[in-house]
Amino acid sequence: MKHLVSIATVPGYSEEIILNAVRELLEPLGGMAAFVQAGQKVLIKPNMLYGKPVGQAVTTHPDLVGAVIRLVQECGATALVGDSPGVGTTRAVAEKCGILDVIRKCGATLAPFEESVPFPNELGIFHKLEIAREAAEADVIINLPKLKTHQMMGLTCGVKNMFGIIVGLRKVNLHFQAGDDKRLFATMLLELAKYRAPALTIVDAVTAMEGNGPGSGTPVHVGVLAAGTTPLGVDTAMIAMLDISPDSVWTQRVAREQNLSGSALGEVELFGPDLKSLRPARFQPAQETGIGFGLPAFLRRMLKKSLTALPQNDLSVCITCGICIRHCPTEAISLVRGHIHINYKRCIGCFCCQELCPVGAVKARQGLLLRLVRLFSKKHRG
Repeated sequence: MKHLVSIATVPGYSEEIILNAVRELLEPLGGMAAFVQAGQKVLIKPNMLYGKPVGQAVTTHPDLVGAVIRLVQECGATALVGDSPGVGTTRAVAEKCGILDVIRKCGATLAPFEESVPFPNELGIFHKLEIAREAAEADVIINLPKLKTHQMMGLTCGVKNMFGIIVGLRKVNLHFQAGDDKRLFATMLLELAKYRAPALTIVDAVTAMEGNGPGSGTPVHVGVLAAGTTPLGVDTAMIAMLDISPDSVWTQRVAREQNLSGSALGEVELFGPDLKSLRPARFQPAQETGIGFGLPAFLRRMLKKSLTALPQNDLSVCITCGICIRHCPTEAISLVRGHIHINYKRCIGCFCCQELCPVGAVKARQGLLLRLVRLFSKKHRG
């Protein structure tokens, strides 16, 4: 099976530019009509992590959402737009990041993602998974990730974006079940993206996010839209374009270990410019957050602080809003004498606190052995 990925360069955002770019992007794949038929119910699933201004590159750009809605409607299908944000309701976040205006303008429907239903397929590891009713009942899902670094998984793109069809606190429970085992969590993401597979994935990488992603990183111009028939194939192409190690992205690492189709660049058929020509002048990856996998569990526990990166709160930036406290899967965060306190014995390093902090007060603190390994790796590459 060939995983088809089409790539187009885009100078910036505007309704007309993005609409024309998406049309061009989809031509090698057969156009939108290859994925959507008249009368179908199509769920468009952007990244709506947080209600932040569109210029911060936290969410999928409204112009891309609007372009996809229009192309779906041209096929005679019904367009719904939905996601399960990290903080706030779907409607509130959609309004703040500009997506709700586009939905109204196009005459589409906002899918609130309020009700969960049992997953229609039995997964290999998480047998009792539940997803948003709209995702379960849609005839077609179109996945619209924002290309961003991710402190826990390394990168969020096609595969990771599908985690948003899990509603609200069920995502927190899955983090709790996986604990500090990133390999287990990545396996769940891969299974979810496989068994409730989107028909089409279109990546918003016109402006991506580097560094302290996915919520508090730095916007970086990449000038690219990418579309593919599988989330994993798209991720493989984007990782190669950015020239970052596949092993630094946990979903990609696990996919390669399991020899999943689409995890090798040779299994991806590319349309468009050469990937090297698209590489941004700079792209700061997420920090490495652990080197202890493969060690016995008792050694990982003993060396946890040295082998991993753990969240650290910057008191000079923190506004003590309590979002990190409410969303910590293991209840490792509390308010002590007016300041945020993290109990590292309970912390599993999921970085939900960092992901959802509205002011970027949570940073990754690397352990001594992890810092030494990173320094040695840099010198070795040099």
